[in-house]
Amino acid sequence: MLLAASLALPACTRRGHRVLEVAYVSAPQASLRDQVAAIYNRVGNVKNGERVEVLDRDRRFARVRTDSGMEGWIEQRYLVDQKIFDSLQKLTQDNKDDPVQAPGILRNDTNLHVTPGRETEHLYQLTSGAKVSILKRGTAEKQLAAAPKPAAAKSGAKESGPVLEDWWLVRDANGRVGWVLARMVDVDVPLEVAQYAEGQRFVAFFVLNEVQDTDKGVQRKVSQYLCVVTEPHDGLPYDYDQVRVFTWNAKKHRYETAYREHKLNGVLPVTVTTENFDKEGTLPVFVLRVKDDAGNISERKYKLNTPIVRRVLAPGEQTARTPVKHRQR
Repeated sequence: MLLAASLALPACTRRGHRVLEVAYVSAPQASLRDQVAAIYNRVGNVKNGERVEVLDRDRRFARVRTDSGMEGWIEQRYLVDQKIFDSLQKLTQDNKDDPVQAPGILRNDTNLHVTPGRETEHLYQLTSGAKVSILKRGTAEKQLAAAPKPAAAKSGAKESGPVLEDWWLVRDANGRVGWVLARMVDVDVPLEVAQYAEGQRFVAFFVLNEVQDTDKGVQRKVSQYLCVVTEPHDGLPYDYDQVRVFTWNAKKHRYETAYREHKLNGVLPVTVTTENFDKEGTLPVFVLRVKDDAGNISERKYKLNTPIVRRVLAPGEQTARTPVKHRQR
């Protein structure tokens, strides 16, 4: 029995090193060194998101072992703990069924954060040009450099509130979900409708359906769009305040604004589906979520019977809004 216990010991201690904890590499790539000294040899590399076992610590460094068995010292600032990994896993699971509001493209290398905010925890880093799916919007206070107060400031003057900046909850190509700074993401709006921005910022867009177009004997299918836009400012109390529907005029071969609605206190997500309306047949339907002055959120359903967009009222519902008439662009 004593022999059996002695044989089991090496397996428990993993080659004589007790595992202190599990960690994950948060840097795009980091080197492992053979010793903590000014002069050292590089024994290997680890990559972003890679799981390692922490065997020892020495001030700024940690001795780790990879799943492949490679061991070496790494700067502790390149590691995050199991709690952060689990938080991102939970965020991914909680939002796995969220409808995509728009595709986006990253302008720069960007960290995937657990919560909105530049100083919040993060693990994965996405590369410049990576494609992501935008799911939700959030805001966080922007960290500003401390500035001296003006000497001649009037007593009792109201101080301005915190400066907020927008964040997007996104899903990357590997299915991982996290928060990225909104200004680092370009909403990938098709050029044919992006040209009608009129100084507004696209928040989301959706293909409602496709129609047939024939121009000079050439046939093609053209998408018709719902676009969700807002003022080009961060920190607004709503996700969007205007929607527009662009339909295709097959005779003039151009997009036209079939519907526009302003002054919405809109909240993401917007959902798009189809529904059968008896004699009208199956039509595209979109649902907006809007907030009233008391903070209550209600849903508004609309249908597109090209080129007319109309509200679809629930039983007993009334509306004071008059649909915007078809207008040309």
